[in-house]
Amino acid sequence: MAAVLEERPLQAVLETARESAAAAGLGHAGGVAPRDAWALFSEGSAVLVDVRTAEERKFVGYVPGSIHVPWATGTSLTRNPRFVRELEAKAGKDAAVLLLCRSGNRSALAAEAAAKAGFVQAFNVLEGFEGDLDDAQHRGGKSGWRFHGLPWVQD
Repeated sequence: MAAVLEERPLQAVLETARESAAAAGLGHAGGVAPRDAWALFSEGSAVLVDVRTAEERKFVGYVPGSIHVPWATGTSLTRNPRFVRELEAKAGKDAAVLLLCRSGNRSALAAEAAAKAGFVQAFNVLEGFEGDLDDAQHRGGKSGWRFHGLPWVQD
C-alpha cells in the first residue's frame, strides 16, 4: 500500500474521498483509509482528531500527536454538546481534519456535524482505531488503525 501512496499525490487521496462522498450523498467530505490518513497526518497535510472518549484513549491507546475532541463522553457515550466549538478551537475550520473513532461509525457522525458547522474538509478515517468485530466478537483482527500496524501508544 505504501507504494500506492507514493505513486499518487496525497492531495489526490482527499479529492477521491470528496468525489466518492458526493456520489454517495454523504454529509461530509468523505472517508480516508487508515494508511492514507497516517500519510496525510505525518506529512502535515491534515490534522488527526481522535473523537473517542478519554477512557478509550487511555485504556485502548491513541495515535501520538493526535488531537482529542470527544464526540461523546463517559461510559454512557453522552453526546458532547461542545464538540464543534472544541474542534474549531483545536483544529480550525480551514484545516483538513481526519476524524478517528473506534470503528469509523462515531467519526462519520462527527464528520457530518463538523461539515454542517462549516468544516469543508471533515473526513472520516475508515475502519477506525480498532476496526470491525470479527467472528469471535473481538476488534483489531481484521481492520483498523492498529491492524494496519500504524503508530500508536498506550498509557
